[in-house]
Amino acid sequence: MSLFERWLSLWVFLCMAAGVALGQWMPAPFEALGRLEVASVNLPVGLLIWVMIIPMLLRIDFTAMGQVRQHWRGIGVTLAVNWLVKPFSMALLGWLFLRHVFAPYLPAAQIDGYVAGLILLAAAPCTAMVFVWSRLTQGDPYFTLSQVALNDAIMIVAFAPIVALLLGLSAIVVPWGTLFISVLLYIVIPVVIAQLWRTLLLKDGEARLQAALARLQPFSTSALLATIVLLFAFQGRQILAQPLIIAILAVPIVIQVYFNSALAYWLNRRLRVAHSVAGPSALIGASNFFELAVAAAITLFGFDSGAALATVVGVLVEVPVMLSVVGIVNRSRGWYERGAA
Repeated sequence: MSLFERWLSLWVFLCMAAGVALGQWMPAPFEALGRLEVASVNLPVGLLIWVMIIPMLLRIDFTAMGQVRQHWRGIGVTLAVNWLVKPFSMALLGWLFLRHVFAPYLPAAQIDGYVAGLILLAAAPCTAMVFVWSRLTQGDPYFTLSQVALNDAIMIVAFAPIVALLLGLSAIVVPWGTLFISVLLYIVIPVVIAQLWRTLLLKDGEARLQAALARLQPFSTSALLATIVLLFAFQGRQILAQPLIIAILAVPIVIQVYFNSALAYWLNRRLRVAHSVAGPSALIGASNFFELAVAAAITLFGFDSGAALATVVGVLVEVPVMLSVVGIVNRSRGWYERGAA
């Protein structure tokens, strides 16, 4: 894990502060950027998000799904947690904490948006950082690759229905047309581009693909940070009025990470799955594809929405919380293997 990745939360926090400051000092340029839209899609942010997502999808080898049978128990646990537990547990936590426990401390007009942002965050399993978490737990790389490839394939068809269902259950109006545009723009088209590009690179060997990934990674991270600056330039007034919002939104996100990772880890232990599979399974089961969540929130609800803010809080807490889960998985290896023997 690079120094930059290890301190990603710090860079995110600094970009949040920079965005708030710039939005207050120079509102006109950001308002002009916000008006550059086509079919509810902001063009500058759309471009930044493609730069974010495509290098991550370039890592995915969909032919790895042929290895699913070798790790069917670990795959089954992760799929169950990712698609049957995590989105619904996040919707429940959002309802509990944002509509009830912390409702008096939140702007009433934005609560629906905050809940929607949490749902978007939980409805897409992580794609890129999972490889880092797997390596830190000495995870089986073939399991990790096949699990991520399978999750991405499922996400193409399952993301929109799950989001629509949970938004409906949360009494939030579902903008169906915009939702499908979001899926097309930020899942389907980037997956197609990434796989075509990957095929071309691999014609010259694996080394060329790895070299391209190394060159593209800084652009991907920079695009994420630039998007955060833009988001917080629009959110600045609301954040300055109620700075506790960030901490409040972090509560259900942190709880769902620990709950889902613990559930996946425990289920794998009960099924006597090898620790090299259980570790990445727990981490994939808990982490989020926050780049997609940010993109979908902006497209569905706008720059200055509570949904966009909630997804960015997910970016802020992702690295430190997931590193703590990595530490727990590594320290508990002896306990795990005694129970799985």
